Amino acid sequence: MIKNKLDFKLINIALIAIICFFVYQSGALWLGILDKILKIFLPLFAGFVIAYALYPLLETLIKNKIPKTLGIGIIIAVVISIIIITLVLLVPLLSNQILSLVDSLIVFIKDISANFNIDLGNFGDTLMETFNQIITNVGKFVSDGAVKTINASISAFTNIFIALASSIYFLLDMDKIRISIKAYLSSKSKKIYEYVATLDREIKKYIKGFLIIVCISFFEYTLIYYLIGHPNALLLGFLSGLSNFIPYFGGIFVQVIGVITGFTINPALGLTVIVVTLITSMIDSYVLNPLIYGKSNQVHPIVVIAAVFGGGILFGFIGIVIALPLSILIITSYKFYIENKKELENIRK
Repeated sequence: MIKNKLDFKLINIALIAIICFFVYQSGALWLGILDKILKIFLPLFAGFVIAYALYPLLETLIKNKIPKTLGIGIIIAVVISIIIITLVLLVPLLSNQILSLVDSLIVFIKDISANFNIDLGNFGDTLMETFNQIITNVGKFVSDGAVKTINASISAFTNIFIALASSIYFLLDMDKIRISIKAYLSSKSKKIYEYVATLDREIKKYIKGFLIIVCISFFEYTLIYYLIGHPNALLLGFLSGLSNFIPYFGGIFVQVIGVITGFTINPALGLTVIVVTLITSMIDSYVLNPLIYGKSNQVHPIVVIAAVFGGGILFGFIGIVIALPLSILIITSYKFYIENKKELENIRK
C-alpha cells in the first residue's frame, strides 16, 4: 500500500514536471496568446476605468435632477471638447513654447559659462544638437514611415474610440453593475463586501480629488506665472497639471524649469519664481491637498517616495503613475485588517 502511494506521488510529480517543461518550451506561444487577449480586452478595460472615474460626476448631475442620458451626453461632450481644444489650440502653442524653453536653457548655460568662467559651451552645443537631431529624426520617421505612422494612428484612434464608446455603455449600466457586485459580495461574505466598499470609497475619493487637483494646478500655476511675467506661463501651467501624475518629483521638476528659465530672462524674475513657487507649494501641500483629498487619503511622504521608486523600477512610468493609488489601496487594506482584528478580539472578550 505504501509503495503504491509513493508511486502515485512520483507519477504526479513527473506529470507536473512534464507540464511545466512543455509550458516553458512553448512560452512564446502562450505569451503571444496573452498579448492578443490583452490587446482585445485592454480598450474595454480602459473604457470601464473611464466610466468608473466619471461615475461620481454622473451621480452629481443626477442628484441635481438631470436625466441620466442627458448627464452622460454632457460628460462625453465635455471630454471630447477638452480633447479637441487641446489638440487644436494648445498643442501648437505648447510646441512653440517648448522651442522657447529650449532656447532659454541654452542661454542659461552660456551665461553660467561666461559669468563663472566655467567651460559649459560644449554642453550647450550638445543640448542644441540633440534637440535638433530629435526634430530631424521625428521628421524623418514621419516621412519615411508614413504608412506605419498612419497604421499606428488608425490603431490608436480605433482603441480610443472603442474605449470611449464602451465607457458610454459602462456609464449607462454602472449603477446596475455596482448593484450586481454588491448583491454578489453580500451573499458571499459581509466582511468581503465591507472591504470592497471601503476600497471603492477611497479610490473614488482619490480620483475625484486628483482630477480637481490637476485642474487647480493648471489654472493656478498658469495664472501665477502669467502675473509675474513669465513668457512660458501656459507651458509651465500645463506641465504643473501633468506633474500630479508623478507625486512630489513631478512638481519639483516643473518648478526647477520655471526657475532656470526665469533666471535666463531676468535674475529678478528667477528670484520671484523661487519665492512664489515656494509659497504656492506650501499652500498646495498643507491647505489644498488635505482639503481636497481628505484625511483618509493622506499618505506619508516617505511611503509615497518609496512607492514611486519601487513602481518606477518594476513597471517604469506606469508604475510611477499608479504608485499613489496603489499605496492608498494597500494602506486602506491594512487599516481594514487591523479594525477587523480589533472587532474580533472585542467579540471574544
